[in-house]
Amino acid sequence: MPHITLPTEEPGIIGLFGYRPETATPMNALAEVLLRAANTLTRGERELIAAYVSSLNQCRFCASSHAAFAAAQLPEGMDLVEQVRADLDTAPVTPKMRALLRIAASVQRGGREVTEEQVAAARIEGATDLEIHDTVLIAAAFCMFNRYVDGLGTVAPEDPAAYAAMAEKIVAAGYADGAAESRN
Repeated sequence: MPHITLPTEEPGIIGLFGYRPETATPMNALAEVLLRAANTLTRGERELIAAYVSSLNQCRFCASSHAAFAAAQLPEGMDLVEQVRADLDTAPVTPKMRALLRIAASVQRGGREVTEEQVAAARIEGATDLEIHDTVLIAAAFCMFNRYVDGLGTVAPEDPAAYAAMAEKIVAAGYADGAAESRN
């Protein structure tokens, strides 16, 4: 049960966006740039970072929704997402992705947890400054999103099909349009 009265029964951040649309607009714009705009990391890889950080933060709504969004955009689907969430060290991701996910995990613990050695390791594996920057910003943004969703006690569906339906909309329309469509 949400801690505040929301105008809708929509789950997670979607319900919060309905409560305060003026904050939804810039938050969706940030998600759109970080997770969908042109980048050398695929949309699936960026969604995987969001899902991983959300899992570390134990935010059920964001972890489940972004896992579905990542799975819909990665050739290996949900199997890969679950493997990363279960054990990054043994998950079948590229060395570059593993290094970036380690940076994301450090950001989740605290920004100052990111070390020069982690950044150097990511660079050795081929990560660019933009990819390192965006990994840190995705991780930081999802710490905020996760705390927003959980701090207001939003509802998170139990059924994975609910997240798969959200993924279809987000993958097709993006965050600004897909989030608005989810409210309809």
